[in-house]
Amino acid sequence: MKKVYYEYDTSRHVFKRIFPTVGQRIRTYLVWALSTLLLGAASFAVFYLLIPHPSDVESLREENHRLQSQYQVLSHQVNDALEVLHGMEQRDDNLYRALLEADPVSEHVRQAGYSGTNRYAELMDMSNAELVVSISQRVDLLEKKLYIQSKSFDDVVNLYRDNEKRIDCIPSIMPVANKDLKRTASGYGYRMDPVYHVRKFHSGMDFTCPKGTPVYATGNGRVTYAKWMTGYGNCIKIDHGYGYVTLYAHMSKIDVKVGQVVSRGETIGKSGSTGKSTGPHVHYEVILNNANVNPVNYYFMDLNEEEYDEMIRMSETQGRVYD
Repeated sequence: MKKVYYEYDTSRHVFKRIFPTVGQRIRTYLVWALSTLLLGAASFAVFYLLIPHPSDVESLREENHRLQSQYQVLSHQVNDALEVLHGMEQRDDNLYRALLEADPVSEHVRQAGYSGTNRYAELMDMSNAELVVSISQRVDLLEKKLYIQSKSFDDVVNLYRDNEKRIDCIPSIMPVANKDLKRTASGYGYRMDPVYHVRKFHSGMDFTCPKGTPVYATGNGRVTYAKWMTGYGNCIKIDHGYGYVTLYAHMSKIDVKVGQVVSRGETIGKSGSTGKSTGPHVHYEVILNNANVNPVNYYFMDLNEEEYDEMIRMSETQGRVYD
Protein backbone atom coordinates (compact mmCIF):
# COMPACT_ATOMS: atom_id res chain seq x y z
CA MET A 1 0.00 0.00 0.00
CA LYS A 2 1.38 3.39 -1.02
CA LYS A 3 2.27 5.71 1.88
CA VAL A 4 0.45 9.09 2.14
CA TYR A 5 2.20 12.07 3.78
CA TYR A 6 0.56 15.16 5.48
CA GLU A 7 1.79 18.31 7.14
CA TYR A 8 0.05 20.76 9.52
CA ASP A 9 -0.75 24.22 8.12
CA THR A 10 -0.34 26.60 11.08
CA SER A 11 -1.97 29.53 9.36
CA ARG A 12 -5.16 27.64 8.49
CA HIS A 13 -4.93 25.16 11.33
CA VAL A 14 -5.55 22.14 9.10
CA PHE A 15 -3.59 19.13 7.73
CA LYS A 16 -2.85 19.21 4.05
CA ARG A 17 -1.54 16.38 1.89
CA ILE A 18 2.09 16.44 0.65
CA PHE A 19 3.31 14.90 -2.52
CA PRO A 20 7.08 14.08 -2.19
CA THR A 21 9.29 14.94 -5.09
CA VAL A 22 11.24 12.33 -7.03
CA GLY A 23 14.46 13.45 -5.33
CA GLN A 24 12.91 13.07 -1.90
CA ARG A 25 11.66 9.61 -2.76
CA ILE A 26 15.08 8.55 -4.05
CA ARG A 27 16.76 9.92 -0.92
CA THR A 28 14.30 8.03 1.28
CA TYR A 29 14.95 4.79 -0.58
CA LEU A 30 18.73 5.29 -0.34
CA VAL A 31 18.55 5.89 3.42
CA TRP A 32 16.46 2.77 3.82
CA ALA A 33 18.83 0.67 1.66
CA LEU A 34 21.92 1.98 3.45
CA SER A 35 20.38 1.26 6.86
CA THR A 36 19.49 -2.26 5.78
CA LEU A 37 23.01 -2.83 4.45
CA LEU A 38 24.65 -1.56 7.64
CA LEU A 39 22.34 -3.68 9.81
CA GLY A 40 23.14 -6.74 7.72
CA ALA A 41 26.90 -6.08 7.91
CA ALA A 42 26.70 -5.65 11.67
CA SER A 43 24.74 -8.89 12.05
CA PHE A 44 27.27 -10.75 9.90
CA ALA A 45 30.20 -9.39 11.95
CA VAL A 46 28.54 -10.45 15.21
CA PHE A 47 27.80 -13.89 13.81
CA TYR A 48 31.35 -14.30 12.46
CA LEU A 49 33.10 -13.12 15.62
CA LEU A 50 30.95 -14.76 18.28
CA ILE A 51 30.00 -18.06 16.68
CA PRO A 52 33.04 -20.34 16.02
CA HIS A 53 33.49 -21.74 12.57
CA PRO A 54 33.41 -25.56 12.41
CA SER A 55 37.04 -25.63 11.22
CA ASP A 56 38.06 -23.41 14.17
CA VAL A 57 36.28 -25.72 16.60
CA GLU A 58 38.14 -28.72 15.21
CA SER A 59 41.44 -26.84 15.37
CA LEU A 60 40.84 -25.91 19.00
CA ARG A 61 39.92 -29.49 19.81
CA GLU A 62 43.16 -30.75 18.26
CA GLU A 63 45.19 -28.10 20.10
CA ASN A 64 43.58 -29.08 23.39
CA HIS A 65 44.36 -32.75 22.74
CA ARG A 66 47.97 -31.88 21.91
CA LEU A 67 48.38 -29.81 25.08
CA GLN A 68 46.88 -32.60 27.17
CA SER A 69 49.35 -35.09 25.68
CA GLN A 70 52.22 -32.73 26.44
CA TYR A 71 51.02 -32.39 30.02
CA GLN A 72 50.94 -36.18 30.35
CA VAL A 73 54.53 -36.44 29.05
CA LEU A 74 55.62 -33.65 31.41
CA SER A 75 53.94 -35.45 34.30
CA HIS A 76 55.97 -38.62 33.62
CA GLN A 77 59.18 -36.60 33.29
CA VAL A 78 58.57 -34.89 36.62
CA ASN A 79 57.93 -38.27 38.27
CA ASP A 80 61.17 -39.65 36.80
CA ALA A 81 63.10 -36.61 38.03
CA LEU A 82 61.66 -37.01 41.53
CA GLU A 83 62.65 -40.69 41.51
CA VAL A 84 66.24 -39.87 40.49
CA LEU A 85 66.40 -37.15 43.13
CA HIS A 86 65.12 -39.60 45.76
CA GLY A 87 68.06 -41.90 44.93
CA MET A 88 70.45 -38.99 45.37
CA GLU A 89 68.86 -38.16 48.72
CA GLN A 90 69.23 -41.75 49.91
CA ARG A 91 72.87 -41.88 48.88
CA ASP A 92 73.53 -38.51 50.49
CA ASP A 93 72.02 -39.53 53.84
CA ASN A 94 73.13 -43.16 53.98
CA LEU A 95 76.56 -42.93 52.38
CA TYR A 96 78.17 -39.51 52.16
CA ARG A 97 76.86 -38.18 55.45
CA ALA A 98 77.29 -41.53 57.15
CA LEU A 99 80.95 -41.65 56.13
CA LEU A 100 81.46 -38.09 57.35
CA GLU A 101 79.59 -38.89 60.58
CA ALA A 102 77.08 -36.14 59.87
CA ASP A 103 73.37 -36.25 60.62
CA PRO A 104 71.12 -36.91 57.61
CA VAL A 105 68.92 -34.12 56.31
CA SER A 106 65.63 -34.10 58.22
CA GLU A 107 62.76 -35.74 56.34
CA HIS A 108 60.57 -32.87 57.48
CA VAL A 109 62.89 -30.45 55.67
CA ARG A 110 63.08 -32.58 52.54
CA GLN A 111 59.30 -33.04 52.25
CA ALA A 112 58.26 -29.51 53.20
CA GLY A 113 55.77 -28.28 50.62
CA TYR A 114 53.43 -25.36 50.16
CA SER A 115 50.51 -26.40 52.34
CA GLY A 116 48.22 -23.64 53.55
CA THR A 117 48.69 -21.48 50.45
CA ASN A 118 46.36 -20.85 47.55
CA ARG A 119 49.08 -20.49 44.92
CA TYR A 120 47.24 -22.70 42.40
CA ALA A 121 43.82 -20.99 42.50
CA GLU A 122 44.39 -19.22 39.18
CA LEU A 123 44.86 -22.61 37.49
CA MET A 124 41.48 -24.02 38.54
CA ASP A 125 39.64 -22.33 35.65
CA MET A 126 41.76 -24.11 33.05
CA SER A 127 40.65 -27.19 31.19
CA ASN A 128 42.30 -30.30 32.68
CA ALA A 129 42.77 -28.22 35.85
CA GLU A 130 43.39 -31.27 38.05
CA LEU A 131 46.28 -32.48 35.87
CA VAL A 132 47.79 -28.99 35.54
CA VAL A 133 47.61 -28.34 39.29
CA SER A 134 49.09 -31.76 40.07
CA ILE A 135 52.05 -31.14 37.77
CA SER A 136 52.56 -27.63 39.15
CA GLN A 137 52.62 -28.95 42.71
CA ARG A 138 55.20 -31.62 41.83
CA VAL A 139 57.35 -29.16 39.88
CA ASP A 140 57.35 -26.85 42.90
CA LEU A 141 58.25 -29.78 45.14
CA LEU A 142 61.03 -30.83 42.76
CA GLU A 143 62.41 -27.28 42.72
CA LYS A 144 62.42 -27.11 46.52
CA LYS A 145 63.96 -30.57 46.95
CA LEU A 146 66.66 -29.76 44.38
CA TYR A 147 67.51 -26.60 46.31
CA ILE A 148 67.73 -28.52 49.58
CA GLN A 149 69.84 -31.27 47.99
CA SER A 150 72.16 -28.71 46.43
CA LYS A 151 72.69 -27.09 49.83
CA SER A 152 73.25 -30.53 51.35
CA PHE A 153 75.96 -31.33 48.78
CA ASP A 154 77.59 -27.98 49.59
CA ASP A 155 77.66 -29.06 53.24
CA VAL A 156 79.12 -32.45 52.28
CA VAL A 157 81.89 -30.75 50.27
CA ASN A 158 82.74 -28.56 53.24
CA LEU A 159 82.71 -31.58 55.55
CA TYR A 160 85.00 -33.41 53.14
CA ARG A 161 87.46 -30.54 53.11
CA ASP A 162 87.45 -30.51 56.89
CA ASN A 163 87.96 -34.31 56.98
CA GLU A 164 90.18 -34.80 53.91
CA LYS A 165 92.74 -36.91 55.76
CA ARG A 166 90.01 -39.09 57.20
CA ILE A 167 88.38 -39.47 53.77
CA ASP A 168 91.70 -40.64 52.29
CA CYS A 169 91.78 -43.44 54.84
CA ILE A 170 88.18 -44.64 54.51
CA PRO A 171 87.88 -47.66 52.15
CA SER A 172 86.18 -46.30 49.03
CA ILE A 173 87.19 -48.38 45.97
CA MET A 174 86.91 -52.04 44.96
CA PRO A 175 89.93 -54.25 45.70
CA VAL A 176 90.22 -55.29 42.02
CA ALA A 177 89.57 -53.54 38.72
CA ASN A 178 85.87 -54.11 38.09
CA LYS A 179 84.62 -51.23 35.96
CA ASP A 180 82.05 -53.33 34.08
CA LEU A 181 81.01 -55.05 37.36
CA LYS A 182 81.36 -58.49 35.74
CA ARG A 183 83.75 -59.64 38.46
CA THR A 184 81.13 -59.25 41.17
CA ALA A 185 80.45 -62.79 42.36
CA SER A 186 78.67 -62.73 45.68
CA GLY A 187 77.62 -60.11 48.18
CA TYR A 188 77.38 -59.68 51.93
CA GLY A 189 74.82 -61.73 53.86
CA TYR A 190 73.59 -65.29 54.26
CA ARG A 191 74.64 -67.55 51.37
CA MET A 192 75.00 -71.26 50.65
CA ASP A 193 78.52 -72.40 51.55
CA PRO A 194 80.11 -73.97 48.41
CA VAL A 195 82.12 -76.53 50.43
CA TYR A 196 79.86 -77.50 53.33
CA HIS A 197 76.56 -76.87 51.47
CA VAL A 198 74.90 -75.21 54.45
CA ARG A 199 73.54 -71.72 54.79
CA LYS A 200 76.20 -69.50 56.36
CA PHE A 201 76.81 -65.81 56.82
CA HIS A 202 79.13 -64.40 54.19
CA SER A 203 80.95 -61.52 55.92
CA GLY A 204 82.29 -59.85 52.78
CA MET A 205 82.11 -59.75 48.98
CA ASP A 206 83.72 -62.09 46.44
CA PHE A 207 85.26 -60.80 43.20
CA THR A 208 86.04 -63.48 40.65
CA CYS A 209 89.20 -62.83 38.58
CA PRO A 210 92.08 -64.78 37.02
CA LYS A 211 94.90 -65.85 39.29
CA GLY A 212 97.54 -63.11 39.50
CA THR A 213 95.12 -60.19 39.12
CA PRO A 214 96.43 -57.15 41.07
CA VAL A 215 94.73 -56.51 44.40
CA TYR A 216 94.59 -52.89 45.61
CA ALA A 217 94.46 -51.24 49.02
CA THR A 218 91.08 -49.55 49.19
CA GLY A 219 92.19 -46.71 51.46
CA ASN A 220 95.30 -45.27 53.10
CA GLY A 221 96.48 -47.26 56.11
CA ARG A 222 99.03 -49.51 57.73
CA VAL A 223 99.38 -53.27 57.14
CA THR A 224 98.70 -55.20 60.36
CA TYR A 225 98.53 -58.77 58.99
CA ALA A 226 100.25 -60.30 55.96
CA LYS A 227 100.45 -64.10 56.09
CA TRP A 228 98.44 -67.30 56.02
CA MET A 229 95.16 -67.41 57.93
CA THR A 230 93.09 -70.55 58.41
CA GLY A 231 90.22 -70.62 55.92
CA TYR A 232 91.33 -67.37 54.29
CA GLY A 233 94.62 -68.62 52.85
CA ASN A 234 97.12 -65.85 52.14
CA CYS A 235 95.52 -62.88 53.85
CA ILE A 236 96.21 -59.18 54.36
CA LYS A 237 94.67 -56.83 56.87
CA ILE A 238 95.02 -53.05 56.69
CA ASP A 239 94.20 -50.73 59.59
CA HIS A 240 92.95 -47.45 58.11
CA GLY A 241 92.32 -45.70 61.39
CA TYR A 242 89.04 -44.10 62.42
CA GLY A 243 87.75 -47.58 63.28
CA TYR A 244 88.17 -49.01 59.75
CA VAL A 245 89.96 -52.28 58.89
CA THR A 246 89.88 -54.12 55.55
CA LEU A 247 90.69 -57.78 54.86
CA TYR A 248 91.83 -59.35 51.56
CA ALA A 249 91.84 -63.17 51.36
CA HIS A 250 92.74 -66.19 49.17
CA MET A 251 95.63 -64.35 47.53
CA SER A 252 98.29 -66.16 45.51
CA LYS A 253 100.97 -63.63 46.47
CA ILE A 254 101.46 -61.04 49.24
CA ASP A 255 103.50 -57.97 48.24
CA VAL A 256 103.47 -56.03 51.53
CA LYS A 257 104.84 -56.47 55.03
CA VAL A 258 103.38 -55.86 58.47
CA GLY A 259 103.90 -52.24 59.48
CA GLN A 260 104.12 -51.01 55.89
CA VAL A 261 102.16 -47.84 55.11
CA VAL A 262 100.08 -48.12 51.93
CA SER A 263 97.96 -45.71 49.92
CA ARG A 264 94.60 -46.14 48.26
CA GLY A 265 95.04 -47.85 44.88
CA GLU A 266 98.47 -49.30 45.72
CA THR A 267 99.00 -52.95 44.73
CA ILE A 268 99.31 -55.11 47.83
CA GLY A 269 99.29 -58.58 46.24
CA LYS A 270 97.84 -60.89 43.60
CA SER A 271 94.56 -62.79 43.55
CA GLY A 272 94.45 -66.56 43.88
CA SER A 273 92.58 -69.50 45.38
CA THR A 274 94.45 -70.29 48.60
CA GLY A 275 92.69 -71.48 51.75
CA LYS A 276 89.05 -72.63 51.63
CA SER A 277 88.32 -71.61 48.07
CA THR A 278 86.64 -73.16 45.05
CA GLY A 279 88.22 -70.92 42.40
CA PRO A 280 90.41 -67.87 41.80
CA HIS A 281 88.90 -64.82 43.44
CA VAL A 282 89.37 -62.13 46.07
CA HIS A 283 87.35 -62.21 49.27
CA TYR A 284 87.05 -58.67 50.63
CA GLU A 285 85.75 -57.46 54.00
CA VAL A 286 85.22 -54.07 55.60
CA ILE A 287 85.28 -53.96 59.39
CA LEU A 288 84.09 -50.88 61.29
CA ASN A 289 84.60 -50.67 65.04
CA ASN A 290 85.31 -54.44 65.21
CA ALA A 291 82.10 -55.39 63.37
CA ASN A 292 81.75 -56.49 59.75
CA VAL A 293 79.74 -54.13 57.54
CA ASN A 294 78.52 -54.44 53.96
CA PRO A 295 81.40 -53.52 51.61
CA VAL A 296 78.97 -52.42 48.89
CA ASN A 297 78.58 -49.13 50.74
CA TYR A 298 82.28 -48.34 50.27
CA TYR A 299 82.80 -48.14 46.49
CA PHE A 300 81.67 -44.56 46.02
CA MET A 301 84.93 -43.44 44.37
CA ASP A 302 84.70 -46.20 41.77
CA LEU A 303 81.07 -46.05 40.69
CA ASN A 304 78.66 -43.50 39.29
CA GLU A 305 75.01 -43.39 40.32
CA GLU A 306 73.80 -46.04 37.87
CA GLU A 307 76.75 -48.38 38.51
CA TYR A 308 76.27 -48.03 42.24
CA ASP A 309 72.60 -49.01 41.97
CA GLU A 310 73.56 -51.97 39.77
CA MET A 311 76.24 -53.07 42.25
CA ILE A 312 73.70 -52.97 45.08
CA ARG A 313 71.28 -55.05 43.00
CA MET A 314 73.97 -57.60 42.17
CA SER A 315 75.26 -57.80 45.73
CA GLU A 316 71.78 -58.55 47.04
CA THR A 317 71.36 -61.60 44.79
CA GLN A 318 72.57 -65.00 45.91
CA GLY A 319 75.32 -65.12 43.27
CA ARG A 320 78.10 -67.66 43.55
CA VAL A 321 80.17 -67.86 46.72
CA TYR A 322 83.77 -69.02 46.19
CA ASP A 323 84.75 -69.53 49.85
